[in-house]
Amino acid sequence: MKTLIAILTLGILLPTTLVASEPRVHIDDISVEFVAAFNAGDGAALANLYSEDATLFPPGAERVDGRSAVQVFWQGAMDAGMKLDELRATEVISRGDIAGEMGGFILSVPGDSGVTKVVGEYIVIWKRDSHTWQLHRDIWNTK
Repeated sequence: MKTLIAILTLGILLPTTLVASEPRVHIDDISVEFVAAFNAGDGAALANLYSEDATLFPPGAERVDGRSAVQVFWQGAMDAGMKLDELRATEVISRGDIAGEMGGFILSVPGDSGVTKVVGEYIVIWKRDSHTWQLHRDIWNTK
């Protein structure tokens, strides 16, 4: 009887645990792809990580709407020689096909006096579409 109760308890708890951790695993994997595409200067690959109707909210600039505009925005940053040294999620919460991520980044920005390390924080709202998680809303600031 104790064995049956243990099996039933695991049967209830295990799927809940797997479902809860699934978005974080996918988001972490996509973040690795994001860094790789950014540092390779591949705007098309980077833009494909975003939803078709994605929006960026860059600090001190107009918002950027749509995947093609997202590609142009990030391509400009990459063409200016920026490199993404670190991108790390500190929290991911999810409900159904929507997830929220909070984290930090370190960006290397070239300038006349050398490379400056820029430290910042971000929030991303993710949307799952056909079993693929995509960045949907992306806002960040620097410290």
